[in-house]
Amino acid sequence: MSGAVQTGYAPPPSRPDQPASGRRWLRWLVAATVAWAVLLVGVTWWSVRHDPPTVKEQRSLDQAGPVVDRAVGRLTAAVGRDGVSAIVPDRIERGCRVTPLEDGAELARGVEVVIAGDDVRDLLQRVADRLPPSWRAGVAASADGPVLRADAGEFVAVEGRASGPGRVLLTAATGCRPVGAGYRPPTAAAEGESAEATRAVRRWGGAAGPVQVLAAPCPGGGTARTARAETAGGPTGSPLAAAFRDAADGAQVVRDSDDRYALRGGVSILAERAGDRVRVAVTTPCPG
Repeated sequence: MSGAVQTGYAPPPSRPDQPASGRRWLRWLVAATVAWAVLLVGVTWWSVRHDPPTVKEQRSLDQAGPVVDRAVGRLTAAVGRDGVSAIVPDRIERGCRVTPLEDGAELARGVEVVIAGDDVRDLLQRVADRLPPSWRAGVAASADGPVLRADAGEFVAVEGRASGPGRVLLTAATGCRPVGAGYRPPTAAAEGESAEATRAVRRWGGAAGPVQVLAAPCPGGGTARTARAETAGGPTGSPLAAAFRDAADGAQVVRDSDDRYALRGGVSILAERAGDRVRVAVTTPCPG
């Protein structure tokens, strides 16, 4: 009898505890996930506010700028009396990629140096020896000549190399960074330096145009200052040195040629012809 129910047979119990146990497990899983997420957010918050940056992409341009400024001041101090130095205008290059989805910018500042001879490697080595040990500065050979490399901290790279006979360019650069609030260069009053640059332009027969003042903090306090000016034409029939006859009293002439003049005294003076223009930079560097 296929439809008959056997005597004594009882159907199995429904076990209502099984779905309740599954719900408890699900609640524990959700709670654990939430707790882990809260912990991860807390650790991230603490790291951002207390840990030093581990990649340069964590430091924006406005945060890295002061590190570059201090490096420039320290480089002028490291040159000391081994050359005539002047701060060069800063350069900001935009459009680099911090990440595939974020644009950035790179800041570079530098110091140009003119020496009496042509032994650029000797100057680079002297500068490297005077930089802080934490910078791990060194000079190595390359296909283009000797190169100074150092780390100024905060992922700011320092480099020095020849930029012509008897001439060196020392730079500090951030690499590609988020722009943030942007870079604001340090400012300083440079009345004496600006007046000397203006006098030179007038003695060359040019109009007294705007003077650009560049500054950098010195490691021992104070500020390095460079005043830059230029004029068209210039003293085609007379040497560049003629414009600095007053400043030359008691100073040391480091270079004196038709196209370049370098003087080290109370202030440092660099003058050069560049095409149809004459440029002058008058600098009070950081004490070495």
